[in-house]
Amino acid sequence: MTAINLFPSTRLLSQLSTKVVLTYLVITCLSSLQAAVQFKSLNANSNAKNKNSTSSIQGGLLLGKTLATNKVLLDNKPIRLATDGSFIIGFGRSAKDAELRIITDTGIEKTQAINVLTRQYKIDRIDGLPPAKVNPKGKAVLKRIKVESTLVKNARKTDHPRQDFKAGFIWPSKGRISGVYGSQRILNGQPKWPHYGLDIAAPVGADVIAPASGVVTLVHLDMYYSGGTLILDHGQGLSSTFLHLSEILVKPGQTIERGELLAKVGATGRATGPHLDWRINWFSIRLDPQLLVDGLSQDAR
Repeated sequence: MTAINLFPSTRLLSQLSTKVVLTYLVITCLSSLQAAVQFKSLNANSNAKNKNSTSSIQGGLLLGKTLATNKVLLDNKPIRLATDGSFIIGFGRSAKDAELRIITDTGIEKTQAINVLTRQYKIDRIDGLPPAKVNPKGKAVLKRIKVESTLVKNARKTDHPRQDFKAGFIWPSKGRISGVYGSQRILNGQPKWPHYGLDIAAPVGADVIAPASGVVTLVHLDMYYSGGTLILDHGQGLSSTFLHLSEILVKPGQTIERGELLAKVGATGRATGPHLDWRINWFSIRLDPQLLVDGLSQDAR
């Protein structure tokens, strides 16, 4: 089985007009009178030498490591540390610059500014949707949407110390990229919420495999918007969500290995055709799945 580390290719970097998409963050708190922070940027499929960096990008992910006895806060919010002191941080579609604080067990503090680079997003126009799917009406429908939204939010709150994501990601399905992260959606002529997933066009019944190992936290066969819906937790708040599935082959609580068959592509919920909508979250923060697999062949396993 082949997989890449969690870093972007030079091609995607050039498309995004930025130096860094995913950054490997190494934080070392010295035992002397100061705490030092070192940032290291590693780009997948690139032979360029690593350079220190204090930047991430909207939709990107930071991997970090410090002493396990330290505390880490992002904009004053505590971040979970694994037993080896490693942690992850995600930045959403509209994220702005952030501040990271490291506090040693002796009270020494180090503050590091993180520059979050901005992106330009495309506009997607989708016509021909049933009006009820664009502007749902009726108390029963709105109640259903609220209940389903709560199920998804609760699944994404999972905060398990596992670090399945460290082994890297592979493509969950094969097909043409028909929709990208962050694009503004105009449905039947009406501006709507941005798209937060990566759409892979594929026929109904095509395989959907696990892009990384994890534990199934949600299975729902028929959500109003997303149809067949599956969430796979990769540890430390990082999760994959798979939408519009025609069939789901796993159960909640099941442990899954990378490359294992999860489900089948469909066109359920609000969809104009068969495709897989793959999403990545760090808790409630929506990240860009394409940054995890760009440059990797869809045939790689």
